Amino acid sequence: MAQIVFLDTETTGLSGDTDKIIELAIVDYNGEVLFDKLINPARPINNSHIHNITDRMVAEYLTLDECWDEIRSILKDKHIVIYNKSFDTKFFPDKLKCAKNVSCAMTRFRNFHQGRKYNLRYAAQHIGYQWEGEAHRALADTKATRAVWLWLEQSGYSKG
Repeated sequence: MAQIVFLDTETTGLSGDTDKIIELAIVDYNGEVLFDKLINPARPINNSHIHNITDRMVAEYLTLDECWDEIRSILKDKHIVIYNKSFDTKFFPDKLKCAKNVSCAMTRFRNFHQGRKYNLRYAAQHIGYQWEGEAHRALADTKATRAVWLWLEQSGYSKG
């Protein structure tokens, strides 16, 4: 069984074709932070109003290409859990094919909850999670994703 890690990104916008990662966090199953960095997208950030990350904040950081080897070594052969797999996966150079498996916590929660509301904020609230840090920042969202996934595991729910 592959080791589980949790991942979240913040991006310059919503398109996987032209937008880029500007922040990435990865935590392990026990909640230990394995990676938490801003990333220079080498292009303007169009949605700072969502995550409050500005062009100036990322200007001195490495690009994704420059830190990809480090990221890939953390993710290689792991079971990656992402809250919105279809969104985050498209921003990685290999679409996370380096992983053994990639699961979507949002799909799993939606299947369990059988409701219309299933964004991360709602899921975290539903399970009684006390948010650590600012929502829409990679590390805070990764920790919330981990909490939702573990809650679903403890509830005995495995579909999704």
